[in-house]
Amino acid sequence: MTTSRMRTEIAEQPAALRRTLDSLLSQVPDIAGLARDARQVLFIARGSSDNAAVYGHYLTEVHTGRLATLASPSIATTYKKRLDLTGVLAVAISQSGRTAEIVETLDWAGDCGARMIAITNAADSPLAAVAELALITMAGDELAVPATKTYTTQLAALAVVGLGLAAADPTGPTVGAAVSPTGGRPGGPGIDAAELRRAPDEVDRLITATESSDALPAMVDELAEVTGVVVSGRGLAFGTALELSLKLNEACYLRAMGLSYADLLHGPIAVVDQSTPAILAAADSGPTLPGTIALARRVTGAGARAYGVGGGPELAAACRHALPGPALAEWVAPLALVVPGQLLVEALARKLGIDPDLPRGLRKVTQTD
Repeated sequence: MTTSRMRTEIAEQPAALRRTLDSLLSQVPDIAGLARDARQVLFIARGSSDNAAVYGHYLTEVHTGRLATLASPSIATTYKKRLDLTGVLAVAISQSGRTAEIVETLDWAGDCGARMIAITNAADSPLAAVAELALITMAGDELAVPATKTYTTQLAALAVVGLGLAAADPTGPTVGAAVSPTGGRPGGPGIDAAELRRAPDEVDRLITATESSDALPAMVDELAEVTGVVVSGRGLAFGTALELSLKLNEACYLRAMGLSYADLLHGPIAVVDQSTPAILAAADSGPTLPGTIALARRVTGAGARAYGVGGGPELAAACRHALPGPALAEWVAPLALVVPGQLLVEALARKLGIDPDLPRGLRKVTQTD
């Protein structure tokens, strides 16, 4: 069978991540300068970029001690309300940089007093032109409609924003070594550029490990027989769960529901049964891992199927099948954790007779009002 463009672009991610990190890490001081007086970060995005923003949200609050918020672009574009955004750093994310709603919302944020950063794969885009600082990802052309390398390079750019935020406090330590916690700000365990630079190699390893595992074909065969699935994670892995859910929706036409496992336990877990399995994503370490393992045991104990993505050997033991995860610190793991899920989606789409490169009803650039 001819290799799909999506599969080719999954394989291009290690190189794309290396190029992106080589380019953007030098901009940490520029980010720190913009963020010097920022008490809050506002993330502006839609679609896969919005799932990347969820990662940025958790990274900002856990590791830089600043409040982070996901924007509602309709406040700017539909309601046209002016807000006081003094002391806010607005970070707009768009792979094309040409989604008019995102461009307009970033421009609105700046007019309301925010400092402005754009994350885009297009240096000549309107979004890059509006921003005070443009972080250009080096994904190269992405032709398949489902985002793969543009998504993971956005995560890399957000990790670099995290380093800049951590460095923005003049009483904090110098970035390059561990940044933990920054000056007088509350924060989580250290984040550092050296750990971030390990991500491309982990993505490379995971592609090989996933495709050589027995779990991948087993999960594809079993998921091909269902019409719905719940995808769950928490904290820094929550964006991964949302992104995997979106990919199953758009490329495999599955009714996939992405939820934090905390929200899942508040009622929607009732939909998980023998015909509706759960896919659970987690880093191999971190404070949300025990809860993910407990959820897997609860699902399988009720007679339903749980599948793991990452989470190490203990999550794998609690699941029917599990795909390998990255050997990375929790804060950077999402850059690689999504990759086994991408491979699952691509293989499942082909199993179902769907062209993963051109899902029905979708375009590469989506415009919203």
